[in-house]
Amino acid sequence: MPENSSSISKRKKEHLDLCLSDKVSFRDKRNGFDNYEFKHYAITEVDISKIDFKTEFFGKKINYPFLISCMTGGTGEAEDINAQLAIAAKQLNIPVGVGSQRQALENKQFHQSYKIIRKNAPGIPVIGNIGGSQLVKHKSLDKIKYIAGLIEADAMAVHLNPLQELMQEHGEPVFKGFLKGIEKLIKYLDIPVIVKEVGAGISKSAAYKLLNAGVQGIDVAGAGGTSWAGVEILRNNDDKNDKFWDWGLPTSYCIRTVSKLKDKYDFTLIGSGGIYDGFDIAKSLALGADITASARIILQELNKSGIEGVVKLIENWFETVKKIMFLTGSGSVSELNTNKIIRKEKYY
Repeated sequence: MPENSSSISKRKKEHLDLCLSDKVSFRDKRNGFDNYEFKHYAITEVDISKIDFKTEFFGKKINYPFLISCMTGGTGEAEDINAQLAIAAKQLNIPVGVGSQRQALENKQFHQSYKIIRKNAPGIPVIGNIGGSQLVKHKSLDKIKYIAGLIEADAMAVHLNPLQELMQEHGEPVFKGFLKGIEKLIKYLDIPVIVKEVGAGISKSAAYKLLNAGVQGIDVAGAGGTSWAGVEILRNNDDKNDKFWDWGLPTSYCIRTVSKLKDKYDFTLIGSGGIYDGFDIAKSLALGADITASARIILQELNKSGIEGVVKLIENWFETVKKIMFLTGSGSVSELNTNKIIRKEKYY
């Protein structure tokens, strides 16, 4: 039996509650960054005070190569969360994404939970969000254009979550026709389209097909952060699927391999999935990401310390990145991506 609007909102509330805990992390699989070390450069001449992180994200200038990733919407609780995240993103001048806008396709009850982001953060890049299964299901692209306009989106993210849909009660693990659907959406929308996973990673072969379809951004969202299989297993008390908890490709592997496609394609590569500190950010950038992203740890910080806590957390992360750049002789992010990192086993 398909979900109705109220059951979708209830599920989103349950997702929020679980993500505020640490119960839904990967258990035995990490993001893979522990396998890498930076190359210390003893004769660095970098002036750390002049390191500048300013860059562009789909035509808009931002202060850090970082976005507050797609999180929530479609519930009463989501409005306050999105309002605060938007203010934090505005203070930092970084992009922010909304959670899945599937509920907004059903009715207008919680539209304000999405619209509040643009209201509180004029001028910064805002990313819309719809599921790949909904793209396949809704033949009319007018609806997706409508929800993009609802938040005055600068880009639209289409999330791929086959594992989560498979684990979820009333899930929709139907993605047949997705590539054709994404090609049509790209031609139909007048904003860039990003495809993102939600924690199981995008492989090089999958990225290749997405880029051939015309996708302008890929968010690998690899394994190592939130296990959405774990979220659904806990929601459903579903022990029979427990072995899927750690399913997925580690984030470092996804970034390293997908970045090789930059030789042929012009696209924005977003590194997310277990980004917990400045070292994770720096390693993502060094492996080839253009921008990094986090979700659950930001939500937890917001819950604990409010807007200023989120702003301080992200600023502190990039102070760490500055120190790493200084110690590797990297005066810019592009220099950090020039052979400044090594796999640990290559030391020996």
